[in-house]
Amino acid sequence: MCSLLFKTTSEYEKNLQTLLTLIKQTPDKSVIVASEVCLTGYAYDDFEAMVAFSTYATQEIQKISQDKIIILTMLERKGEGVFNFAKVFHKGKVVYNQAKAKLFKFGDEHKYMKAGDDNGINIIEVAGIKIGILICFELRFKELWQKLEGADIIAVPAWWGKLREENFTTLTQALAVMNQCYLVVSDAQNEECTAQSGIITPFGITHRNGNKPCLEVPYDTKEIKKMRKYMAVGIQ
Repeated sequence: MCSLLFKTTSEYEKNLQTLLTLIKQTPDKSVIVASEVCLTGYAYDDFEAMVAFSTYATQEIQKISQDKIIILTMLERKGEGVFNFAKVFHKGKVVYNQAKAKLFKFGDEHKYMKAGDDNGINIIEVAGIKIGILICFELRFKELWQKLEGADIIAVPAWWGKLREENFTTLTQALAVMNQCYLVVSDAQNEECTAQSGIITPFGITHRNGNKPCLEVPYDTKEIKKMRKYMAVGIQ
């Protein structure tokens, strides 16, 4: 498993190349999580170009996803609206899309994009791994935690405000402990964000990136089974 940490600039192509370079450095079969809208940020003053860039970026990421699972979000148009989609790449394809259901109104997200449906938040299986995704603000909704009960890995791509850093670290650790699974979280290294990317084990052991652009922690299904057997709370 790999959690990424880098700064999103105003140059979309530069951000994409940073992402691709980091992904290429990860081992085969890695589950890789990058921060929310890591390729563009929330560039509302450049809205159409930001949305359009996702098409090209998707094609480039597909090319390097053959032996890896890559998770990040992009703003994309669907029908008459724009959604913030979490995308899962594997074997050269986008194998899953999940629209952000809980928009962050303090950041004016509701003015620029449409919300997805809570029913769209589900556990998926990719390469034998049960994966759930919560996008940033969704981390605050306890009913969504329950929807992901039984996941092996929960991915949290985020653009989380630095003023609420303690909330972020507490919630991410608690989610891993509550669901007895691995949690791979990625936040941006931008000044306004927490930069608290990291990986938390089913036992609640927390590894944060610090200054590492890519933090790697081995994925071990035995750790999940051991925790769920040791502290039996009904999670299968």
